[in-house]
Amino acid sequence: MDDEKDQKDQTDWKGLREIDRAISENRLTSYSWKKAWADPWGRAKIITVLTLLVAFVIFVIVYDLVL
Repeated sequence: MDDEKDQKDQTDWKGLREIDRAISENRLTSYSWKKAWADPWGRAKIITVLTLLVAFVIFVIVYDLVL
């Protein structure tokens, strides 16, 4: 990765750099979800996908337990 090149300093800990990168990526994911939810078409897609997923789960439960 670009942020790891030529890092020879003894006080630079690789583990902390990985944690910082994970926190940064989580913020990016959160921002992406908020941006998609603010868009009317994005919101419609999210609601449609979640509705289809819930309908599928209900179908599987009913099919396995009732029928």
